[in-house]
Amino acid sequence: MQATTAFSRTPISGKYWQWRGHSIYYVKAGEKQSQRPPLLLVHGFGASTDHWRKNITGLCDDFEVFAIDLLGFGRSAKPKLEYGGDLWRDQLYDFITKVVNQKAVLAGNSLGGYASLCVAAQKADAAAGLVLLNSAGPFSENQPSIEPEALQTQIQAPAPSQQLQKLLGDIVKLIFQQPWARFLLFQYIKQPWVIRQTLEKVYLDKSAVTAQLVKDIYRPACDSGAFDVFCSVFSTPQGEKVDVLLSLLTCPLLLLWGEADPWMNARERSKKFQQYYPQLTEHFLTAGHCPHDEVPEQVNSLLRNWVLSITA
Repeated sequence: MQATTAFSRTPISGKYWQWRGHSIYYVKAGEKQSQRPPLLLVHGFGASTDHWRKNITGLCDDFEVFAIDLLGFGRSAKPKLEYGGDLWRDQLYDFITKVVNQKAVLAGNSLGGYASLCVAAQKADAAAGLVLLNSAGPFSENQPSIEPEALQTQIQAPAPSQQLQKLLGDIVKLIFQQPWARFLLFQYIKQPWVIRQTLEKVYLDKSAVTAQLVKDIYRPACDSGAFDVFCSVFSTPQGEKVDVLLSLLTCPLLLLWGEADPWMNARERSKKFQQYYPQLTEHFLTAGHCPHDEVPEQVNSLLRNWVLSITA
């Protein structure tokens, strides 16, 4: 199992940046390197900069490292807006151009991977490279994204047939279009014991699911506006398809897959990426949905070596 004792277990102090009138939290570590691009780490659904602490401390000796809380998550503001890929793309692009001040290698997990892909594909002047770790986002062939649909699957009982399972799934989706149902679901999934259960489902190494990790995810879920963000993610139409974004991509791409992810079939999803961007580099890791937190030494090593190879 992956040891985590060598890494920081407490939040790394950060600062705030004002974007469109909203406070955005970010962390910076390491010094600018003349021959190496900075790294920008982008968390997944419900997570924050805290989820990258093992990677920030593991990479900041070699790179200038930034991690950011997407608007609506972590310590960033949670205004009542329509949340989606376009909003987070613009946030990340403006952060790179106004705070980082040079092209960055974006590394995103899950929802953060999709947001990072949107930047690299649609705002190419900001991206020196792209690293996707079990990235979310739909393909045109109706391949589902894991967010927030995965939240629904947590409360669905096994169905005796595919037809009944589809029917129950449609009923669940219909129910959760109702505000009262969303409120009840949000109150349920934000409970620390539910957060722990969910993490233990998506982490292969259960020992990596610590009390601190549960606390890091629970804390922002209690912020004013968190429920509105949750509702918006449910109701906002899906963004641009991943295959369309890959057709626009021009920078180097590294895929790091936690192969034991129960929310997505990493091998099948890999084939889609290979189909639309065959020049990518990828590695499969013995981990779940969040390999950067579960096997940080492996992720840090692979990310470091890849960035050095594309800038050599």
